[in-house]
Parts: sequence; structure tokens; C-alpha cells
Amino acid sequence: MKGKAFTFALIAILAAAGGFLAAMLLNPGASEPQPERLAVSGESARPAAEIIGSRRPDFSLRDTDGNVVSASDFDGQVLLLNFWASWCKPCVEEMPMLSLLQQEHASRKLQVLGIALDDAERAKEFTSNLALAYPVLVGQVDVVLTGRRYGNSSGMLPFSVLVDAAGIIQWTHLGSLNRADLEREINRLGI
Repeated sequence: MKGKAFTFALIAILAAAGGFLAAMLLNPGASEPQPERLAVSGESARPAAEIIGSRRPDFSLRDTDGNVVSASDFDGQVLLLNFWASWCKPCVEEMPMLSLLQQEHASRKLQVLGIALDDAERAKEFTSNLALAYPVLVGQVDVVLTGRRYGNSSGMLPFSVLVDAAGIIQWTHLGSLNRADLEREINRLGI
């Protein structure tokens, strides 16, 4: 009987390894960094292409200290919303660049706002180690739903949205941000 169990276990391991190898060969880009997928059912998203040129949806989310922050708190400023999570490697990699961008462009009325799909305590501890120059809001389902209202129909992270000073969505980007592309979009707004 022990021999049959060993044979069965060996076959299962080999089948799993073969499946993984086949997946890697059939999808070679799978080993490259990809945006992380969110899984929440509920409100459907408008595709990013449809949201460009429309008024930014309002939201009220809590910051890492528990204070309620609304989109309207940033009226009159260019707002860069960056949806992220501490478990999302591409998200974490772009955060130092966003912090530097905030420092360099604060006088131009640019406000970077991180929106974390995370537990408030974990996000607070995580961001305190980074010394970010911009505020971070946190939540769970409310963050996912906010992302959907801003055009994240794929439910993946990181996801960024650029809103002009009049509150009109001008640009969205799924995946890691490129500093040059982001600067070009900010400069296009004339700030």
C-alpha cells in the first residue's frame, strides 16, 4: 500500500511541475512584473477611456490616522491618485519616485495622493518606513470601488489617475509609472 501512495504522490508532483512548465512556456511574459489583480465583486467600472474628460467621482476614505479625507479636499489642485497595496511589488517600487515628484512639484499645486488597498495599521507602519511626502488613504472594498469609479475596470494595481485643477480626469495609467511619461502628462496641464 505504501508503494501505491508514494507512486501517486510522485505522479501528482510531476503533473504539477509539468503544468507549471507548460504555463511558463505558453506565457513567457508571466515571469515579468505584472500589475496585481484585485478581486471584489459589486459595482462595475467604467473603462478608463470613457472616464477621460469627465468630472472626478467624489470619495471619502480614511487616512492612516483614521481621519476622513474627501476628493473635494483637493479642489483647485492637480491631483495624482495612485492606487497601491503593500503586497504589490510594482506599487512599492514606484513610491519613492512619487514622493520625490510630490516634493518637486508641490509649489505647482500638484498633490500626490496614495490610496492603499490595505489594513490601516499595516499601511501606516509600511509608509512610515518610507517617509513619503504625500498622504495615504486606506481601505478595503471602499478602495476597490473607488478605483472602479475612476476607471480601473481590470481590477489591477498599481493604477494611477491624473485629475486637473478643475476636477476633470485627464489621464489614467494601469501598471508601473514611468517618470518621463508622468512628467509629460503633468506639464500638459500647464502647471
